[in-house]
Amino acid sequence: MEDYLGARHVRTRPYTPRTNGKAERFIRTSLKEWAYKQAYESSAEREEYLQPWIDRYNYRRPHTSLKMKPPVSRLLNCEQRPC
Repeated sequence: MEDYLGARHVRTRPYTPRTNGKAERFIRTSLKEWAYKQAYESSAEREEYLQPWIDRYNYRRPHTSLKMKPPVSRLLNCEQRPC
């Protein structure tokens, strides 16, 4: 399965700290910055905020491991889409 950037879904191997650590960090960040950042009235409201948060995480949020660039910078030049 590929998206419009040519990225594809890759499953991590069990007990592989390098890749599992990245997945675990994403989950921890999403819980802190999206799921429990504020009180939501319902699950539907929480879900409404998910896609905007994912877009920010991938296209605008600076990541220290990427020299303060967003993850999309690994896939394309940020001049092609606002980062």
